[in-house]
Amino acid sequence: MALLEVRNLNKRFGGLVAVSELSLDVHQGEILGLIGPNGAGKSTVLNMIGGTLSPTMGKIIFKGKDITRLPPYRRARRGIARVFQRDVLFRSCTVLENMLAGSYLSSKSGIADIFFKRPATLNHERVVHEKVMEMLRFVKLAQQADEMAVNLPHGNQRALCLAIALATQAQLLLLDEPLTGMNSEEIEEMMGMIKTLRDEKGITSIIVEHNIRAVTGLCDRIVVLDYGRKIAEGSPWEVVENPTVIEAYLGVEDSAV
Repeated sequence: MALLEVRNLNKRFGGLVAVSELSLDVHQGEILGLIGPNGAGKSTVLNMIGGTLSPTMGKIIFKGKDITRLPPYRRARRGIARVFQRDVLFRSCTVLENMLAGSYLSSKSGIADIFFKRPATLNHERVVHEKVMEMLRFVKLAQQADEMAVNLPHGNQRALCLAIALATQAQLLLLDEPLTGMNSEEIEEMMGMIKTLRDEKGITSIIVEHNIRAVTGLCDRIVVLDYGRKIAEGSPWEVVENPTVIEAYLGVEDSAV
């Protein structure tokens, strides 16, 4: 059984069909790339899997359970975490406080308890502190734990967003353009972290990304969308050599170089 099953997913915005009859499986420990031209419906698919959008039709099944109508926070507690295209951080809080806020999604504490340090949650914070610091060490931000999030460089803010997603004890990461705005060194570091999460922790990822070279080097399998429909699926090399994909997406990229 697949970790995630998407069945006949459709999304309409009035008369616009953003996603049409999409079905796909994502397996435990897999890195799946979701690519396509601008407006192909990639982020809409992530939004429906993450719960910020409801499908017009279709089902989303996670670990054998239908989650199609669950709100995002309940999906997060089941193990689905989203890293958005834009950095979503408490920018006036420290790196550590952002991490504690992420850990709230998988705990019984309220978010007000975390920020206002109510006595009932002090023991909880001591328990999670080392796990949070371990995640910060993983993304190489442990030395910046007391730094204000707003003061971090862009690449470090992206790494912090990944660490916050991990703080929810995620089993499935939804990564919306995780490499955007990064330099080549930062891209290599982020790709290495995503691979390590798969290889050492068995964490599954779905990645929407326009950097085709990175996608082919990172993903085990790729699904290609065009006008909301799946037009190809397979290994990175099967996909990049597919004439339909070249015409719909890669050819556009090449012509823009």
